[in-house]
Amino acid sequence: MTGNTTAGTKAQLYDAFAASGKALASGKRLELLDLLAQGERTVDALAKAAGLNLTTASAHLQTLKQAGFVATRREGVRIHYRLAGDDVAQLFALLRKVAEAHQAAVPAARDAYLGDDGAAEVTHEELRVRVAAGAVVVLDVRPVEEYQAGHIPGAVSIPVEELADRIDELPEETEIVVYCRGEYCVLAYDAVRLLTDRGRRAIRLNDGMLEWRLADLPVDAGDLA
Repeated sequence: MTGNTTAGTKAQLYDAFAASGKALASGKRLELLDLLAQGERTVDALAKAAGLNLTTASAHLQTLKQAGFVATRREGVRIHYRLAGDDVAQLFALLRKVAEAHQAAVPAARDAYLGDDGAAEVTHEELRVRVAAGAVVVLDVRPVEEYQAGHIPGAVSIPVEELADRIDELPEETEIVVYCRGEYCVLAYDAVRLLTDRGRRAIRLNDGMLEWRLADLPVDAGDLA
């Protein structure tokens, strides 16, 4: 095998690797992966959740599909998308952490987006200990369809946009641990701010459902708690 042939083969290999990177080179495509990490969704649902029109959402999803990051199934006229595997979720989570560690712009953008709710945080293990002791209420503030696709066992579902009207469904004297999609999900921050303003004791899980799944912790699905 000549040097040129070897070099050409190597270039093709690295170009194939680069195709995956190109598919991730869009904030909106990363947002779609974030949504799909919560569970399977239709194109319509993804477009609405990501603030995209159908044409643009479909184009982004096709790019992700061509890169092998998402898979589809058809149900009548509807196309349902899902992540192609847990490794895609792991890649997405790692990308965010690497970017935060090495890009100076990320922490500032994170803080500007999430804000400061002044809340304490608990880890997965701390949460499990407190739940076993009956010391906390676990509150899932994601949309109902995401809760039904998979949630922390025993968690109560109250989407953040309904929380102000449904706060009386939560016990007044028990500490509330709030979680949402993942470490960079603003829904939990908004919920803690609202609960604190209403005089409730609220803290956050230090990440969310994405990281909970990736840690192979128990997950329930289905009916509302």
